[in-house]
Amino acid sequence: MLPRYYTVKDYGEHEIVIQKSRFIAHISRAESETEAQDFIQQIKKKHWDATHNCSAYMIGENDHIQKANDDGEPSGTAGVPILEVLKKKHLKDTVVVVTRYFGGIKLGAGGLIRAYGKSTSEGIDATGVVERKLMRIMHTKVDYTWLGKLENELRSSVYTIKEIHYLDLVEIETYVEEEQTQNFTNWMIELTNGQGVISKGEQLYLEEDVEK
Repeated sequence: MLPRYYTVKDYGEHEIVIQKSRFIAHISRAESETEAQDFIQQIKKKHWDATHNCSAYMIGENDHIQKANDDGEPSGTAGVPILEVLKKKHLKDTVVVVTRYFGGIKLGAGGLIRAYGKSTSEGIDATGVVERKLMRIMHTKVDYTWLGKLENELRSSVYTIKEIHYLDLVEIETYVEEEQTQNFTNWMIELTNGQGVISKGEQLYLEEDVEK
């Protein structure tokens, strides 16, 4: 699992008009090729009357699945420019469909490349990008006498408290980046003079919005 990567928030849609042609970008997250293909078919069904529904997607930790489709536009003028925007923005597990309703004015190869690239870029900006960080939930069990100190220290640190359980011992669950788990453990041991019991919990990704 990657320690961190960028992807789109969820579903987004954005329309621009170039030389009377409408370009509607549809953006979604897709964690498999099946999901990406299903999304493309869904948009094609919705916009069955469009001139073109061009698409591209990039999936996998190492971007090992990359596909682009011009859907009737001149070869290399639609799908590839969409895919290039995904690469430039370093987005993983993302699928884009740009729907075009022809407005009667031909754009030429260069104009099409710019139009599909711009539509994709603006569509992604409108949808929003997140950074997904691989976190480990760390469990710290201590006597109640340590709670005030630990809570204050954690809230002023780089770590985020997930939850506090008030049982026989107080248990604090904290989100810690995977590569920081040993540092966190050492820090907790130091803060509690070795009286805390620290253990690793589940792994999961947390998402943070990325500023444009």
